[in-house]
Amino acid sequence: MQVTEEDGGRLNAFAREPRMVVMDQGEPASQGSRALLIGGAVLVALLVAVAAGISR
Repeated sequence: MQVTEEDGGRLNAFAREPRMVVMDQGEPASQGSRALLIGGAVLVALLVAVAAGISR
């Protein structure tokens, strides 16, 4: 953790962030991210169906 000293002697701590990974434009998405995207779409569709069923 990086710590700096401010005016007045106060300490300020900053978390160490992970490195960013930049994907090339032609690089395919991983299977995990594709499954997460499909699962999210199914969840949204189910929530809309439940809301429509409750509102009747």
